[in-house]
Amino acid sequence: MTVPAVAVVDAQTPGNVGTIARAMKNFGFDDLLLVDPPEDVHDPDGEAYGFAGHAREDVLPNAEVVTVDHLVENYYTIGMTAITNEDSRRHVRFPFSTPGEIREDLGGVETDAVLVFGREDVGLTNEELAQLDAIGAIPASAEYPVLNLGQAATITLYELRELAMDETQLPDVEGERADEAQIERLYDQWDLLLEAVDHPEEKRAKTMRMFRRIFGRAHLTEREAITMLGILRRARTFAGGDRSTEAKKH
Repeated sequence: MTVPAVAVVDAQTPGNVGTIARAMKNFGFDDLLLVDPPEDVHDPDGEAYGFAGHAREDVLPNAEVVTVDHLVENYYTIGMTAITNEDSRRHVRFPFSTPGEIREDLGGVETDAVLVFGREDVGLTNEELAQLDAIGAIPASAEYPVLNLGQAATITLYELRELAMDETQLPDVEGERADEAQIERLYDQWDLLLEAVDHPEEKRAKTMRMFRRIFGRAHLTEREAITMLGILRRARTFAGGDRSTEAKKH
């Protein structure tokens, strides 16, 4: 599996370099390469450091200044550019790969790779693109497909985060679900509440099946289940007519 470096070519504003460094820090990347960077990009009191967040501690100070030729000679190069909905008749390097496809590609090889981002206004030139090994782009609306430099880098690095972060660093995107015993207690409380509010007995089984469908889709967390259990117990107390006890608590 390859963890790519990130190169920024001829950035016009140091703030964008700082934004990219911050995104790298967010998603586990640390190797930043700069081609023709703004003069004050390494100024600790400058704009780049101001935008970099905690990346000012390592990613940005360790950034190396290189040339495009250096990238081509030493890395498997992936140029990131805005070419949404274009085809071979309109772009010098069609077809292109989405960030997700780049992740799959780099996940299966071991090589020194670099994501190459171009200038804020014109991106990478056709001459630069012609030297690179592969081209990537972020699919966007055909009405306005162009993202700014910081946005494009952040989206790309987010999509590639699994290359840079091990399983202990990655958030549990699947979430958690309360244990089944707790969920069953929730159903028991619903059943008792239906009885307390005198819900028609012939409809209770159907209503309970409906609750199981709803909560089966919801995948309640432990905290959500505990909160709902408390609310249902409180509702059953009120439904049973003993409101005075609850009122005294307020």
